[in-house]
Amino acid sequence: MIEDTQEKHTHRGTFAGLHSHAGGTLHWHDEFGEHSAEQLGGEEIALQALDWKMHNVELTTIGVDIGSSTSHLMFSRVYIQQMGEGVAARFVVVGREILWKSPIILTPYLDDDTIDAEVLRGFIGDAFREVRASTREIDTGSIILTGEALKRKNARAIAELFAVHAGKFVTASAGHHLEAVLAANGSGTVARSRRDHQTLLNVDIGGGTTKLALVRDGEILATSAVAVGARLLVKNAEGRLTRIDGPARQVAAQLGITLTLGAPLTPDDEARIVQAWTDVLAGLIERQPPTGLAAELMLSDPLPADPAPEAFTFSGGVSEFIYFRETRDFGDMGLALGKALRKALASGVIKLPAIIDPNLGIRATAIGASLFTTQVSSNTFVSNEDILPLRNVPVLVPTLDLAGEIDPQHVATAIHDAIVRADLDEGEQPIALAFRWPGELVDSRVRTLAEGIRAGIPQTVERGVPFVLLTNQTIGKALGSALKHELAVPGDLVSLDGVSVAEFDFIDLAPVIHPTEVVPIAIKSLLFAGGMDQRSVKQALLDAARSLAASAQPAPGG
Repeated sequence: MIEDTQEKHTHRGTFAGLHSHAGGTLHWHDEFGEHSAEQLGGEEIALQALDWKMHNVELTTIGVDIGSSTSHLMFSRVYIQQMGEGVAARFVVVGREILWKSPIILTPYLDDDTIDAEVLRGFIGDAFREVRASTREIDTGSIILTGEALKRKNARAIAELFAVHAGKFVTASAGHHLEAVLAANGSGTVARSRRDHQTLLNVDIGGGTTKLALVRDGEILATSAVAVGARLLVKNAEGRLTRIDGPARQVAAQLGITLTLGAPLTPDDEARIVQAWTDVLAGLIERQPPTGLAAELMLSDPLPADPAPEAFTFSGGVSEFIYFRETRDFGDMGLALGKALRKALASGVIKLPAIIDPNLGIRATAIGASLFTTQVSSNTFVSNEDILPLRNVPVLVPTLDLAGEIDPQHVATAIHDAIVRADLDEGEQPIALAFRWPGELVDSRVRTLAEGIRAGIPQTVERGVPFVLLTNQTIGKALGSALKHELAVPGDLVSLDGVSVAEFDFIDLAPVIHPTEVVPIAIKSLLFAGGMDQRSVKQALLDAARSLAASAQPAPGG
């Protein structure tokens, strides 16, 4: 049984004031003291207790992060509450506790360019023994592979090794853009930007790469990545090089430094390499166009010059040195790079107006996944029921305002950007595209949106890969019909409305239930250490109100 590291007083429900302490029995408090539901007795209290249980769900989740340099995991408890009634009902995360954090270990690699699966298996097993839990107690979870770990030959096999509950776990193989997005969320930068209505820049410095994410009002506007990281060079206890990655050789070559495995790295050469990396990062943080070495090391396009951030945050392993939370030397460049960046900040080389400590650093990651189940309205389009069920389909949310004139090219561009942000190869797997529809069903506007969708997923359409469309209200059947019948999309698709999802969600679609023609959906949403996930209570209540209002209107053509 997973136990809390400390007692927490968590009010997990708002129905009739009933709550529990760290998983204990249901009770309430009044001016006469504490009472259990059983002690209070009476039919009304029994009904209130039953109502609380029906509207509140408690899940145990695990988040596993296997990165270029380090690996770790967290066990968490998530509290979910139903908002709204009937077709407007939504389950929303209202609270969570991190129950246990594992030690952070160096990701184990073998000489044949694979991850050492047995070492990781032992690490995970030790974690379960430490918290006295079995895999049966885990309701859901996430496994994130990033950076160099993602490149290793058996990376996919490693992910499957830990996905012991195939339907409950989600696996995200994060390339540069998605890793930047994950770090911005996990560090708390996105949540803080949303809360304070600020434009922030998150700089995540890991073992193999540095990722940057520009965030405004909780929305990630752009991401970028550069090959600067703490473990591109690694030394043993005698100071001899045991690892030299390609980007480190690029820097050394430009500086006229010879790097040889087994040979010592002189303090002067180390300082010159670290200073070159610092100059590259300082320029990118200041959003200067990369030239010379910076241009050579870029792994993506740089960030745009506008909008200018009001403050910035650091995350990733090197941030522990920048924020003085770590002082040990791990035989890599982390300690030296952290000191050099602090000097650049103190001297004004990096001139951003403010630096915020998100207090998460190396643990800026997904802590697991929360599981939501919902049943969509009957306004459903399924071109071929044989494609169902679909499992673990990633949700993409194109950045679009559909309130005004809809431009198909703008829609296609927004879809392309969402696919890039998720580091997916379009046409290689089923995806779900989510849109927020602002008003009533207007056929001409729906047709225009459909044209943009078709243009935005050309490989998916050409190869006949199934895809899913999700809208918050009104247009599910009309949108599916426009794509399949009017625009002659050859493959199969599912189009549903009355569904509230966000980026980092994964959905399972069950077979159609007849005669109501509804498709049950399981929505698995990544949760982050830094702030609540994107499914806010306020937005869920707004969606519930809109869905309820829409359900009161006659169906199109009815």
